[in-house]
Amino acid sequence: MADAPRYLLRPAALADLTGLERLAGASAIGISSLPADREALRERIIRSQHSFADGDEPDAHYLFVLEDRQQAGALVGTAGIAARAGAGDRFYSYRNEFTVHASPALGARNRIHTLHLCHDLTGATVLTGFHIDPAHEAGPGAQLLSRGRLLFIASFPERFTDRIVSEHPGLADESGACPFWDAVGRRFFHLDYPAAERLASGQGRAFLAELLPQSPIYVPLLDEATQWALGQLHPVAERPFSILLDEGFDADTWLNVFDGGPTMEARLPMLKTARRLRSVGVLPPAPRATRGGHATHLAAGRRLQHWRATLLELDATAPAVALRDDEAALLGLSVGDSLCVAALDGPDGV
Repeated sequence: MADAPRYLLRPAALADLTGLERLAGASAIGISSLPADREALRERIIRSQHSFADGDEPDAHYLFVLEDRQQAGALVGTAGIAARAGAGDRFYSYRNEFTVHASPALGARNRIHTLHLCHDLTGATVLTGFHIDPAHEAGPGAQLLSRGRLLFIASFPERFTDRIVSEHPGLADESGACPFWDAVGRRFFHLDYPAAERLASGQGRAFLAELLPQSPIYVPLLDEATQWALGQLHPVAERPFSILLDEGFDADTWLNVFDGGPTMEARLPMLKTARRLRSVGVLPPAPRATRGGHATHLAAGRRLQHWRATLLELDATAPAVALRDDEAALLGLSVGDSLCVAALDGPDGV
């Protein structure tokens, strides 16, 4: 008999609090959307439960957890979605631009890299708080945790915008020293990097406009170490960054206002998962061998409050699929239900 699906992505529940606390405690500095505080995590879970239960609200935030079914359902990852960046306030970033200064009299022309404080991304849907146990980082669990959120967004587009962004932590060491923040933000706020991240996590980013300079930052005036750090990734961000880059996200325009890490952006219709999304019917159980040609697919049901996603080997073109009993039970599906699927690899728009 074929192996049962190993990973399950589902909404977080209060019973997950201890597992989330463990994941938060292992998070690197800069992952502010996963607070290492039990009460804050509890509030995050409750807020997520309200978002799944209520209608389309601009401040909705969805929190997911990744189970390893081979470890008795142990939590090995978590990630979230904020329906609207800023949620009634401004969401600040730095925008990469190049400014040209020319002097005809001197025959000189300089093209200079500048950073502009902006709120261009306010209102976009944000992928938040990706964290996975390092033991599962290189495997299919990371794909499900990251792309599964895109499957959820594409399945319920009325709850989100078609502009998707994802911030990735920049360079910072274990003590909290961050080249970009120490060179720029700290000069205006007199806070270290971890304190600034905690402040933003609790109060939003409106305070940034109160003290950060509105004038462009001329990158050549920064020290070489800070210039080199611009757009660089913290090691924990390399895996989720590479997955989203493969999905079709762009990483060249915006930087995180705190650590200078890359902020990715894409339009939902242009992403691979959205282009490959299709709905298939659920047939009575059958052995996997009868399914025909197999390709790894993201697969999830259509019930919002009982949403579950996993990875299944399916025929990439069949209009319906026969799930085994264990697969149907894992996703909470019955014969006649609809299953949303999207191939991880292969041609788009099938």
